[in-house]
Amino acid sequence: MDEILNIETIDQYNKLYNQETLHPLVSVVDLSKSKERRYCRMNFGLYALFLKEVKCGDMRYGRNYYDYQEGTVVCIAPGQVVGFEDTGEVYQPKGRGLVFHPDLIRGTSLARDIKNYSFFSYESNEALHLSERERGIVLDCLNKILMELEHSIDKHSKRLIVTNIELLLDYCTRFYERQFITRESVNKDTLTRFENLINEYFQNQVQTEGLPSVKYFADKICLSPNYFGDLIKKETGKSAQEYIQLKLIGVAKDKVLNPAKTISQIAYELGFQYPQHFVRVFKKRVGCTPSEYRLQGS
Repeated sequence: MDEILNIETIDQYNKLYNQETLHPLVSVVDLSKSKERRYCRMNFGLYALFLKEVKCGDMRYGRNYYDYQEGTVVCIAPGQVVGFEDTGEVYQPKGRGLVFHPDLIRGTSLARDIKNYSFFSYESNEALHLSERERGIVLDCLNKILMELEHSIDKHSKRLIVTNIELLLDYCTRFYERQFITRESVNKDTLTRFENLINEYFQNQVQTEGLPSVKYFADKICLSPNYFGDLIKKETGKSAQEYIQLKLIGVAKDKVLNPAKTISQIAYELGFQYPQHFVRVFKKRVGCTPSEYRLQGS
């Protein structure tokens, strides 16, 4: 089994890639300074963002591969395992990046909002592909953070560093939204597959497997739940969970209008463990209980 390196500190990462440690909790890295390397896998205890400048190996996330070529950004969160495919040769890493420890942002607005940057949980084939202009913006943000790191530490340092990291992440959010638009045809195909999978699930599986989750459909389409959810949101204006629930309510309405079955029977058929839960969800979406809806339709 491949050895996995546990990277827990900035200094540990910097020593591995021949980088100077200017701050114990954050580093702007230039991977061209690293020595030639062979394949390795790393379990990150850090946040990281890497801008690939040339093709130099296929980056692996878990057991899958990143769509990770020149002009591509990949973001990594603590707890993720990444590495490079072993081709039997050494390679020279090239590119720029940012790594920062979770302790850097503790007590800041970024600590509260970091979960909103869902691209930290994207997986294989979900990297961010930049135009030349976008690449320049990312490099400018990295240079501003580096300039602050090279400045002597004072009472303003942490706020300015974190503010510039947040700016960089906001730009990545904008660029990902652009990417969702430029890949519209692929996204439409994904939405069609999602719709077909939902219909099939409610026809054949809901009684035995229960209420479906976003992860279930994301796995079927081979996307991470976060990327899948963001894609559905961009295409429909609704979250994937809302989309599933609206489909559920549509099926429920048809079943409720059939007087041969009790509301409890319908609830169990739709995958609810408790009829009361079904009644609450139905009323929240429709504005009345299933029994009231049945009376209105009779």
